[in-house]
Amino acid sequence: QVQLVESGGGLVQAGGSLRLSCAASGRSFSSYAMGWFRQAPGKEREFVAGISWSPGSTLYEDSVKGRFTISRDTAKDAVYLHMNSLKPEDTAVYYCAAGLRGWGPTSPYDYWGQGTQVTVSS
Repeated sequence: QVQLVESGGGLVQAGGSLRLSCAASGRSFSSYAMGWFRQAPGKEREFVAGISWSPGSTLYEDSVKGRFTISRDTAKDAVYLHMNSLKPEDTAVYYCAAGLRGWGPTSPYDYWGQGTQVTVSS
């Protein structure tokens, strides 16, 4: 059974940092592109960042550029989202996703995790 499991969310003050992790299991994800999305209450899910299968080309949503960094450890089938200078507007449930056909905001992702809550207090 293919699973993506996020972890690392929590409550942090504005200006703080968090590192989200996404562990993949059930198959090797070395050939999959990975993405992070988020959904705030009352809003649609939005793309945050994506990373290619190899050698790791990345894309970022404009509001997180320079603050967030996506990375992956292919040997561990894991992808990370390093979040710095967090703002209250970053508060959302963060989801990781995996797909074979791109790592952008409109790419068709095949697998999704259950999400992890990030709350940034002002």
